[in-house]
Amino acid sequence: MTTQFYDRLSNDFTQLLESGINCDASIEVGEEEVNICNVHSIILQSRSPYFKKKFDEITSNEDHVKVLKLPNVSVRVFNVIIKYIYSGKISLEKLENSVIFDLLIASNELELDELVEHLQSHLVNDSASWLRLKFVLIYQTSYQVKNFKIIRDFCNNIITKYPNTIFESEIFHSLPEDALISIIKQDDLQLEEAKIWDHVIKWGKAKNPTLPTNLDEWTSDNFLSLKETLKGCLPHIRYFSFSNEDVVEKIYPYQQLLEQQLFSDINKKLITPAKPITSNVLPPRKILKATLPTRIPFPSNIINKEQALEISSWIDKNETPYFENNPYEFKLLVRGSRDGFHIKTIFTICDKVSNTIIILKVKGTGEILGGYNPLEWNINKNECKKTTDGFVFSLTDSTLNRVKGFGDYAIYNYPGNLQLGFGSSLRLIGDLKAEKKCFSNICSAADPELVHSNSKFSVEEYEVFKVSPNK
Repeated sequence: MTTQFYDRLSNDFTQLLESGINCDASIEVGEEEVNICNVHSIILQSRSPYFKKKFDEITSNEDHVKVLKLPNVSVRVFNVIIKYIYSGKISLEKLENSVIFDLLIASNELELDELVEHLQSHLVNDSASWLRLKFVLIYQTSYQVKNFKIIRDFCNNIITKYPNTIFESEIFHSLPEDALISIIKQDDLQLEEAKIWDHVIKWGKAKNPTLPTNLDEWTSDNFLSLKETLKGCLPHIRYFSFSNEDVVEKIYPYQQLLEQQLFSDINKKLITPAKPITSNVLPPRKILKATLPTRIPFPSNIINKEQALEISSWIDKNETPYFENNPYEFKLLVRGSRDGFHIKTIFTICDKVSNTIIILKVKGTGEILGGYNPLEWNINKNECKKTTDGFVFSLTDSTLNRVKGFGDYAIYNYPGNLQLGFGSSLRLIGDLKAEKKCFSNICSAADPELVHSNSKFSVEEYEVFKVSPNK
């Protein structure tokens, strides 16, 4: 039986790093804020192929020290990485998701494969909401960096279900060919074939900016150029899933892109559907029936639909946030700039109304804070109410604090004192805009010791919504 003493080994190497004894290399980290970290090259070389190659190439200076510069890695990110290299340990609890993503990019650059895989899994399993909110950036990065397979698979799964997240994004035309092919080859891509065709054609045209805008002006060479660009995509189109009308309107104008036999078979199916054809017929896509429509536009000047979906997932106590098809309707009841900023306004309009979301935009910082009250507000009674279903939140870093710890004081309903709130975590007082009396004790998700707007503040705007299940 083999006995392992990894904890002691980890601690000893951590102490070696902190002591700085016998260091033979230094790493200059950062660009504007430069920090120098003294290290042992043999340890870094044994842990990373990147460092092995770099330190083998670098000649020691007159002090017998090898100097390596990493301007693209921030000091904060490198501090996490160097501790991981020496100790084999990493803690992500106090790191914002954006920092974890930067850490992932740096770890990949430094060829720390074990850490790259771990960070991807962490983001997908524990920070899916943030990945969705930053979807375009995340997806684009996942295809630029080939090692990000876990995140790329996560993104592809979302695109399969909600293809317009990428087809209608600003980066679609710059999408690499292999990324587009990986999307359109999916049997369960939730989009009509004619629309997929439209997007593929638009992508191909974007790759050939010199093509005439008017299709009537195209020459045979123009069609050949587009055909060459789309040669990897065209085999994945389900031509025999087009309606007759779409064949005429969508395919006919671009018939020169198709091989003669394929176009002949498309026509044959159009005219005599029962006759056999020789072209390969891909199966129709497995389109699922939508159950809930997306409501557009979303009636808020503070939050967007994605943030409303996140709040809805908190209401349902889902670990995985909703991505589309919000199960709740957000009906605007009160808006400060429209109805007034005094707390009396909220009590007057929301009297006897339950299941309300209050959203604040903090003046000066732009932080977005809020709370959910499943119980009724009452303009005629000063009271504290008990609930375990309410919560407060900050959308600055997707922080959620449930009110279960407040016991009988979860909902603070005091119209006589011109106050309402959620325990001691979020309190609204008096004139929300003119007076700087509101306060918050919402603990940050990234750092429990960090409190969002823990000093008194006023609000730039606020909104109150009645939240009801969609019909």
